[in-house]
Amino acid sequence: MSRRIHLALHPYGVGGPGQHGLWKDPSVAKNASIDINYYIQQAQAAEHALFDALFVVDSQFINSTYPAHYLNRLEPLTLLSAVATHTRHIGLVATASSTYNSPFNLARRFASLDLISGGRAGWNVVTSFDTGTSKNFGLDEHLDYATRYGRALEFVQVARGLWDSYEDDAFPADVERNLFLDPERLHALDHQGEHFKVAGPLNVSRSPQGQPVIFQAGVSAEGRDLAARVAEGIYAPGGTLEQAQEYYADIKKRTAAHGRDPDHIKVFIHGGPVVGSTDEEARRREREIFEEDNDFERNLALLGRSFGAYDFSVHDLDAPSPTSPTSPRRAAVPARRRSSSGPANRS
Repeated sequence: MSRRIHLALHPYGVGGPGQHGLWKDPSVAKNASIDINYYIQQAQAAEHALFDALFVVDSQFINSTYPAHYLNRLEPLTLLSAVATHTRHIGLVATASSTYNSPFNLARRFASLDLISGGRAGWNVVTSFDTGTSKNFGLDEHLDYATRYGRALEFVQVARGLWDSYEDDAFPADVERNLFLDPERLHALDHQGEHFKVAGPLNVSRSPQGQPVIFQAGVSAEGRDLAARVAEGIYAPGGTLEQAQEYYADIKKRTAAHGRDPDHIKVFIHGGPVVGSTDEEARRREREIFEEDNDFERNLALLGRSFGAYDFSVHDLDAPSPTSPTSPRRAAVPARRRSSSGPANRS
């Protein structure tokens, strides 16, 4: 029996993880991250190749040390609304934070994308790990892990409730009966929980697929558990084959423990293929990409991003690492880490 492989394209524009220096390549458009035509072309190519989805990441905090593709890029829901009008089949997955949004507004925006696209919208639920984000939203401190993930779970529950405000046949638009809306098929939410009070109903009808598809990209234990509870698709870190297999098995186990069918959640393992007409050409291109990305100071700053924008440059880099950098992005660094010993390699 053949097995169907699910694929999603994750376009970065001017470079991504492991290729942050790619913007320097002559073949890369320097404005790709803000060029809607770039994304439309990427989406159309992926659709032609029968990919399942186009996946767009996001963040809401930067500083001058961040990689090029973070510094200047389009807001995902706006971007994908434009892409939707130039594609027909491919799923459109936007990243949006449950920590720095409100359920009603975000549910409405995703419901709108779902209608614009004919039922192809997906929401990648994140809780935001950049501690600096809080200061862009009137908060002095980033919310702690327990609060962020408790809020995320309730946020998704509220959004799903709002997406069910209307039944499928709520709008008969019957002129003879002077009945545009059947009020019996409109339902207020009246949610009151630990983090949110939302009355509803939502003023957007259901799409052809009913509700947007929920994705999650958690690496930590809390993130994995949230995914097992609510997600229909997961974007997972790559790392080694063994790490990917461990992640997959753990997600399936957690999903079953929450009373869900493990087969109803799809896991997309991250990978960055380097393409060439021959193996030798691909290997050469891989070396070129590595050299373009070989900026020690910038990569050191990027490492700090996983620890709440921690500045590792203040330490002796040939000494043991500090015991407790603030606000680590749990498990993200170990998942990518390669064992090493000796002084830092600055070449």
